[in-house]
Amino acid sequence: MKKENSNSLSTETKLLHEPYAEKDAYNALTMPVYHAVAYDFETAEQMELAFTGKSPEHVYSRISNPTVRHFESRVKSITNAAEVISFNSGMAAIANTMMTVAYSGCNIVTSPHLFGNTYSFFAATLKDFGVETRFCDLTKSAEVQACIDQNTCALFLEIITNPQMEIADLRALSAVCKTHGVPLIADTTIVPFTVFRAADFGVDIEVVSSTKYISGGATSLGGLVIDYGSFDWQNSKKLNYLVNKTEWSAFSAKMRMEIHRNLGACMTPHVAYMQTTGLETLSVRYQRAVETCKELAKKAGELPEISSVNYPALQEHPYYDICQRQFGEYAGAMFTFDLPSREAAFRFIDKLKLIRRATNLFDNKTLAIHPASTIFGTFTEETRRSMNISQNTIRISVGLEPVADLYNDIAQAAKK
Repeated sequence: MKKENSNSLSTETKLLHEPYAEKDAYNALTMPVYHAVAYDFETAEQMELAFTGKSPEHVYSRISNPTVRHFESRVKSITNAAEVISFNSGMAAIANTMMTVAYSGCNIVTSPHLFGNTYSFFAATLKDFGVETRFCDLTKSAEVQACIDQNTCALFLEIITNPQMEIADLRALSAVCKTHGVPLIADTTIVPFTVFRAADFGVDIEVVSSTKYISGGATSLGGLVIDYGSFDWQNSKKLNYLVNKTEWSAFSAKMRMEIHRNLGACMTPHVAYMQTTGLETLSVRYQRAVETCKELAKKAGELPEISSVNYPALQEHPYYDICQRQFGEYAGAMFTFDLPSREAAFRFIDKLKLIRRATNLFDNKTLAIHPASTIFGTFTEETRRSMNISQNTIRISVGLEPVADLYNDIAQAAKK
């Protein structure tokens, strides 16, 4: 496939076809796994250009690797991003992003409705580095406006919160961010970039846990930072000195040439190989999983033992309208439901026969977990309440099994 014709291809085709940066010696259809650590050069001059970032040659696999770079190129082709940088986990992608934009004395505006480790990173880890996190209701523009000031370096959110299933209006938040000269950074893991175009809704930086849908069924840990090149970094107190001094945006230049190198959270070549392979079936697997999820959530809601079901693509959901505008008919392959008590939730988990008792999202197998005692288990009850984490809630990550089998397992486990 010729690179110049790739823009006319569908997303599904781009998932399968991305030319190599250099012709493979054996014409392999799958990108080879380059497990090499270092790379040979013909001359000292070539080494200098590579080490100073003035040529695309690889020098050391902590910095760049052919297999990893091919994975990044394929994601870049699918998303039409300005730059894509991979990491060894989704948390590493979030942490490196914030280390790129944040500085001592600045603040970050976000929601208290975040995944457990993400919340802990903002509330505790960054605090030790002199970064303030301001938690507010991102569904209310007035609250967001009140939190942003001249020291705000970013607004961060999950596009659908896990496990609260809250959805903020991205275009409204983008408008607020543009008014104040603040980048909008979004964790979009729950709805993959093959169906949700974050840039169309004003997201400047997209963060993804590629461990989830992309890996192809929990085969490997990984993370991605996708820079759309849409933010004017002249407004950044930390990054404005890099504007117009590099072919990348100031953000990608800082991340690629400093933060990524110095923190060492690089994706390994074998993981890049597995996740490139996972990309090829992403659309098919996602379609199957979300169709199952929606039907299963409906059927689960009819069980008398279940108090309520939380899935934004159901018409009775409070965020149904904004879900339709931003994500269409489906809202990822995860839903939650409440049972009458913590004891009932534990009994449900213990009685499952098919659904696996495990953490993670978007494995090929369906998974169940009690978030309050696990993901948020080390938090105080007061903090859990502030995050809207109930002791009665069960989270279901839907896999590729038939709806009937999953429903039967939920029904038998829910019975008193």
